[in-house]
Amino acid sequence: GEGRGMHAGVQGEGRWAVDGVARLVFVGDQGGRSGRRGSGGRAGDAAPLERQDGRRGRGGDQAVGRGCDGGVEGFAGRGRAIGARERDIDGGVGFFRGQARPGTALMAAYIDEHRSRFRVGPICRVLSESLDCGFLTPRGCRMFRTRPVSRMRAGREAPARDILQIRSDFFMAVYGCGKMHAQLVAQGRDPAGVGRDRVMNIMRGLGIRGVRRGRTPVTTKPAKGTGGRPDLVDGRFEACAPNRLHVADITYVRMANGSFGCTAFADGVYARRIVGWACAMTMNTQELPLQALGQAISWAASRGGADGLIRHGDHGTQCTGTVYATGVMEYGVLPSTGTVGDSCDNAMAESADGAYRTELVWRRRPFADLKDLELATFRWVSWWNSKRLHQSLGYRTPEAVETEYHQHQAAQAAPL
Repeated sequence: GEGRGMHAGVQGEGRWAVDGVARLVFVGDQGGRSGRRGSGGRAGDAAPLERQDGRRGRGGDQAVGRGCDGGVEGFAGRGRAIGARERDIDGGVGFFRGQARPGTALMAAYIDEHRSRFRVGPICRVLSESLDCGFLTPRGCRMFRTRPVSRMRAGREAPARDILQIRSDFFMAVYGCGKMHAQLVAQGRDPAGVGRDRVMNIMRGLGIRGVRRGRTPVTTKPAKGTGGRPDLVDGRFEACAPNRLHVADITYVRMANGSFGCTAFADGVYARRIVGWACAMTMNTQELPLQALGQAISWAASRGGADGLIRHGDHGTQCTGTVYATGVMEYGVLPSTGTVGDSCDNAMAESADGAYRTELVWRRRPFADLKDLELATFRWVSWWNSKRLHQSLGYRTPEAVETEYHQHQAAQAAPL
């Protein structure tokens, strides 16, 4: 009858095994439920149990037995079962050993995926017996579903939804964490609540990232001379107002039939606006840059005129030939050519070309024909000028920068 006040336990750190026999140590019950004070943790009689799993030094954490007859034997198997799937101090495997426990959300998602076929109870029971790291219980699964969303999780899920909504736009999907943070702020998010590092962590957790530029192919053949045009920029791509300095360049575009098309751009330096562009199926002509130049001159003429406008280009034969030089002079534009052997002679135009290839050309299938190329380029240019955030402009759009400039000029010209 004295065994009713005792419970059996397999020692954990201090247990030992000799010739495949595990010793169960009876420890006095400190609660004294039988009206008698226990031994206070002093080791008592030991009863040997033969191990059935054949592994030395392995036992459970506790095997609690109530009653004199068969108490130890009845719960010894339970103690061995607990040890088999939860702890293995000697072997270094088991609960949180060797394999980390899966996340609760991941286990709940797995249950939801297979519950219609196997039900929740059998799934939890089978996986908890099979995995050394344990598995979610049915009660734990119910608590996970009914648990209210924490404030931290809600504060993380709301920006994540906004980020995914922004990335649903084809062009904005190229944004990295910097432009994504600026776009969230532009849409009304509190900069103090959604910082740049937090946006980076959310994007990393969602497995998304901005596009990165690759190597820039050579698109122009250098001319032997500058055509008599000096370098009026001297590497300083800055302008005090719109339509004071334009840069131009040509880039290749791969077509579906294996050939290459060409796109020429003319970019305004002040606000990074693309003021002229043209597409062609061959670059063996000097009409392509002239078409982009004509659009740029028309844009400048409609917004204050092109007096004193400098057109800067590289040493490509398309930009230094006689036909193009004659067209530039007819428009009254000052021609400028960068230095030879300088990687920064036309850096701003080449940067816009790289963005064009990275954000449009390389992210879609090859263009079917010239019409397809022109339509896609038109859409990208419209987005570039009106919606794309530019880091060099303080994460503003070219359209917003020019509008702000003209409003400031109008305010200064207004009578007091």
